[in-house]
Amino acid sequence: MRAFRGEDVRKVGSGNIGATNVWRSYGPWLGIPVIAVDMAKGFVPAFLATMYVDPLAGVLAGGAAMLGHWRPLFLGFQRGGKMVATATGAFFGVAPLLGLAAAAVWAVVFFTFRYASVASIVTALAVPVAAVALGEPWPVIVFAVLAAVAVLILHRANIGRLRAGTEKRFTFRRGAEPLKS
Repeated sequence: MRAFRGEDVRKVGSGNIGATNVWRSYGPWLGIPVIAVDMAKGFVPAFLATMYVDPLAGVLAGGAAMLGHWRPLFLGFQRGGKMVATATGAFFGVAPLLGLAAAAVWAVVFFTFRYASVASIVTALAVPVAAVALGEPWPVIVFAVLAAVAVLILHRANIGRLRAGTEKRFTFRRGAEPLKS
C-alpha cells in the first residue's frame, strides 16, 4: 500500500498483508486487486506446473506460492498473509472444479455470517472432503489436507476470538478497524 497510500500495510489494521486487512483498512478499490493478485500468485505456478508436468508438480508449485505468501522473501521471511486467497488460486490451477467449489463455499459462508475467518475455516475443512468427492488425484487430496491444516493453524487467534465472542464481523465500508491476527 506504500505505492498507493504511502503507508506500510503491516502497520495498519491487523498488520496482516493479506486481502482482508487491505479491504478493511483501505476499502474495495485496493482490497479487490489484492485478492486478485493473491489468487493469481497461487494460480499461475500451480496451473503451469500441472499443465506442463503433472498434478504433483502443480500442488508443489501451489504450496510453494502459499509458503511465499505466508513468509514473503521480500519481507525478509517475516509474517505475511494467511494464504487463503493464494490457496484458492492454487486449487483453481490444479483442480478447477475444486477451486470453484472452494470459492463457492467461502462466498456462501462469508455472505451468510460476515466473518472472513469463519468462511476461511469452513472452506479449509470442506476442501479435502470436496477433493475426495470430486475424485481428484492423490496429490490434490493430500494438498487439500495440508492446506486445511495450514489455514487452521494460521487462524488459531481468530478461533480464540470467535470462541470469546470478540471476533469482528466484516463490514464493506472502509476503515472497519480489524482486530490483530
